[in-house]
Amino acid sequence: MARYRGPIQKKLRSLGLDRFGAYNERKKVSTTFSRKRVSDYGLQLIEKQKAKFLYGVLERQFSNYYKKASKIPGSTGENLIVLLEKRLDNVLYRSGLFSTRKQSRQAVNHGHFLVNSKKVNIPSYQVKGGDTISWSDKAKKSKLFELAVSNSKDIPSASWIQLDQSKVEMTITNEPNSSDGELVIDTRQIVEFYSR
Repeated sequence: MARYRGPIQKKLRSLGLDRFGAYNERKKVSTTFSRKRVSDYGLQLIEKQKAKFLYGVLERQFSNYYKKASKIPGSTGENLIVLLEKRLDNVLYRSGLFSTRKQSRQAVNHGHFLVNSKKVNIPSYQVKGGDTISWSDKAKKSKLFELAVSNSKDIPSASWIQLDQSKVEMTITNEPNSSDGELVIDTRQIVEFYSR
């Protein structure tokens, strides 16, 4: 699966996210130039790129999420964020087991997780309210499991995810709202971008 492999800090700066999540350590960069005024289209594009980068989604997949969100009753922007939040790799990140979405995505790709006792190795798998996510028996012997257990003690899980610390098992108590998503994303700009 293709994904962004370039320098993270440079990408974050270009999107106006000097510090974000686990990437809060920033190198000192001297800037002696002044930025030009960004057009409306430029602002819309930046917001779309920001959402794609933060959730680790490529262009075609993001476009498909937008089309799906536009067919669901209600605000398209809010529906888009909900769909992105319900991705399995994002749910694992929100549970507090992993410090970045890249880590959780890798764990899913390696087949470490079961959803309702069935193995799932697709990061974009959409979870639903009531779903139970657990580690496979083989994965519980890995170093990644030890790291996740350690992370879960320090990183709080989202309000819509119930984490059983003893089993390191998650239950989706209810589906996320748009307010549970990344607040740095202006969904109105994304909707305007696709409405052109």
